[in-house]
Amino acid sequence: MDAPNLLNPERRMLLVMQQHASKTKWSLSELLDTCSWSDQAVAVGAGHGLQNHGFVNVTEVTHRQIRLDVEGERAVADGLLEQRLWTWMSQQSEPTMHGLQQAFERHEAGPGVGLLKQLGVSIEGGVLTAQAPDDITAIIEARTSFLNSLPADEQLLDASLVASFSSRRNLIEAVEQTERTWSITPEGANVPAEALEEQRVITDITPELLQTDEWKTANFRAFDVTLESATPRTGRSHPMQALIERIRAIFLEMGFSELVDDYVQSAGWNMDALFIPQDHPAREMQDTFYLDQPASLELDEGLMETWKAIHEHGGDTGSSGWGGTYSTEISQRPLLRTHTTVNTIQYLARHPNEACRVFSVDRVFRKEAIDRTHLPEFHQIEGIIVEEGANLQMLVTTLKTFYAKMGYPEVRVRPAYFPYTEPSLEVEVKWRGKWLELGGAGIFRPEVTEPLGITTPVLAWGMGLERLAMLVLGLDDIRQLYISDLEWLRNQPIL
Repeated sequence: MDAPNLLNPERRMLLVMQQHASKTKWSLSELLDTCSWSDQAVAVGAGHGLQNHGFVNVTEVTHRQIRLDVEGERAVADGLLEQRLWTWMSQQSEPTMHGLQQAFERHEAGPGVGLLKQLGVSIEGGVLTAQAPDDITAIIEARTSFLNSLPADEQLLDASLVASFSSRRNLIEAVEQTERTWSITPEGANVPAEALEEQRVITDITPELLQTDEWKTANFRAFDVTLESATPRTGRSHPMQALIERIRAIFLEMGFSELVDDYVQSAGWNMDALFIPQDHPAREMQDTFYLDQPASLELDEGLMETWKAIHEHGGDTGSSGWGGTYSTEISQRPLLRTHTTVNTIQYLARHPNEACRVFSVDRVFRKEAIDRTHLPEFHQIEGIIVEEGANLQMLVTTLKTFYAKMGYPEVRVRPAYFPYTEPSLEVEVKWRGKWLELGGAGIFRPEVTEPLGITTPVLAWGMGLERLAMLVLGLDDIRQLYISDLEWLRNQPIL
């Protein structure tokens, strides 16, 4: 029988096992010693190769060993905390809590009292007392003996003590060890010894080799290309980040510029500027994260007076406003932005007379209960077009172009209501035979644009990124996007 395609370590290991036919099992240390190897990886690799050829059998036994951790080593050297506390108590005529706190550091006294109580020590009138001191001494001695016996196989140890010390931080650690043994098979024993002579085998063809004639008589290693290979695990972007980059590329391709701004904003810019009434449900604590620090954010007095007039009676816009009373204190309350439009409207306020096309893909925050379709922190895709002659048809065409580039050519819009746009639209795409609503759009109302000096139409739209991600990735639970499931992440398509 030949020795097909064996490497030199495999030849040496098989020959050694043949020469010691009476030995039925080989441990790793025995192979290293007999084969004159110092590297465990060489022995394990040779054994794996011989196993693939059917020349040896490998037996693996996994042992779970308990070892001392950092605090365990300190306990062995200095004594367990409960042991030192009990020794101190035994030396006092009247051990008091005050005395204990004087004798031990705070980080030991607090947890130590809890350990003593578990052992049966009680505190009465500030004095520590024990009803069964001999039992406490026996328990502590058993615990000390347990630590002194480590490392040891878990099966040989007291299970209750293992559980007790495992619940305490950094005292012990469990380490799994795999013990391998190798035994030769009849096929391996029948390989001729002369076929196991070590040879110079070339695995790589190098320029140096080809410069001489040695390659003509060299022994090249053969490779079995039919064997299964391991799939390489390479780094890649998270599906959410990949989707953000794809959306960003589409908007930049369509001639938009990206806008990035702060998370913390005032209620004035977040809601008042967008003609959202101060008694709107979105203002309530259950929908908005308000901040305690800072207590308020300073706003321009003239701007707040303009918003006050708009909200109470419509100002000079021809609107009747919302009525009621406008509060400047509410306007100056700090919050975590509930939409990215708060940043867009401030950009427009700084450039009221400039035509622009801007977008953002950024985080927003709302006090939502977490379930399969809601998160308190999510991303919003926002877009704005400001130019003369901008109209509803331009808005719809832009949205259809965006979704077509995302791979959803069937798009429809239907009337909707939003406080700061008129007309307002809801955008839906066709997915798996159904129409799904993905966002809202519209043209900013005069109550929003005129106080800022904007005289041209403002087309606006917004949509949730996570909902779009669920659509693209075929998910039915939004939480899957943020679970650290490496297997799921590896299997996601490249977006």
